[in-house]
Amino acid sequence: MTVHRARAAAFAAVLTAAALSLTACGSAGSAGAKSGDAAKAGAKDAKEASSAADFGGMDALVAAAKKEGKLHVITLPKDWANYGKIMDSFKAKYGIEIEDENPDGSSQDEINAITSRKGQDRAPDVVDLGSAFAVQAVKDGLLAPYKVATFDKVPDTMKDPSGARVNDYGGYISIGCDAKKIANCPKTFADLLKPEYKGQVALNGNPTKSGSAFGGVYAAALANGGSLDNIQPGIDFFGKLKSSGNFNPVESTPATIEKGETPISIDWSYLNAGYTDEFKDKGVDWKVSVPGDGSYAQFYNQGINKWAPHPAAARLWQEYLFSAEGQNLFLGGYATPATFDALKKDGTLDAAAAAKLPTVEKPFTTFPTQDQITAAKKVVTENWTKAIAG
Repeated sequence: MTVHRARAAAFAAVLTAAALSLTACGSAGSAGAKSGDAAKAGAKDAKEASSAADFGGMDALVAAAKKEGKLHVITLPKDWANYGKIMDSFKAKYGIEIEDENPDGSSQDEINAITSRKGQDRAPDVVDLGSAFAVQAVKDGLLAPYKVATFDKVPDTMKDPSGARVNDYGGYISIGCDAKKIANCPKTFADLLKPEYKGQVALNGNPTKSGSAFGGVYAAALANGGSLDNIQPGIDFFGKLKSSGNFNPVESTPATIEKGETPISIDWSYLNAGYTDEFKDKGVDWKVSVPGDGSYAQFYNQGINKWAPHPAAARLWQEYLFSAEGQNLFLGGYATPATFDALKKDGTLDAAAAAKLPTVEKPFTTFPTQDQITAAKKVVTENWTKAIAG
């Protein structure tokens, strides 16, 4: 699996800032006729529909979406969380063409496209946003409230009550390890302090800039008496790791892992799990563990552009992503679907795909607020460098 570092950084950005100064992606395109009149179904205009019932049911929604015939998505790499297969499957099932713009873009690019193309036919219909961006987009009134058929199966902590944003997939901070180079792979943050790991424990970047590294510090904080309101113990932990000689300042990447420069890497589980297959034929026996003493996760959010040029197709896309089929396709891309527990309970979970995910001893369901993230980032920015200096 090829990992898009730009996309990973975009996911990470939700942990490092609530607003980024990025340029809008692509050109605004030519203005086109709004599709509100053409997409009417049942009693409500498609742009106002807050559930499939507003169309008169799923069959009517499908008919309205097929009439539109197109769906505009943005910043969805085909090899990220199995989006290539998801898009192909949606197209095959409904015969709706998908335009995927700027696949390696960021959450801010998506927001910029919504605001700069309002009322234009090239505006994105749907967005896939990091948490802080999604929360802000709801506050700014950019996303349309919509509850998919499986809305109640998504935990309350993972969605806006209106359905304007809903977590769809994500991952945990994990510890990846090359079992061909490390005799006993670490499974917890406490393990990382053992003398046998001198110079071998790396992060995917600097936590003052990299969200995956920031997530690693947050997870370490939770493993060492900290909380979502107190990230300092995580910084202190890495200070100890540095003092012990175990911390490796080299930024962990697929290249450094393959070369053996970073045999132990703290990163998102869906990235680490993907490396297991990617390096199988390259002499790397990559093992992945989600530390039980520091369970920390982040999820992406789905949302519908309030002014989507293809409002029915946008809503059908959401229904598909949150169906058992769509959620299991995310699972096939090593990502944890938001309805994982419900799928398991219903007996519709793809057991083979689930078996490939690292075991999670302590599920993480209470996510940091935007204020908590901002405060934690400030602490990391002020204290990280001196903690690992020397």
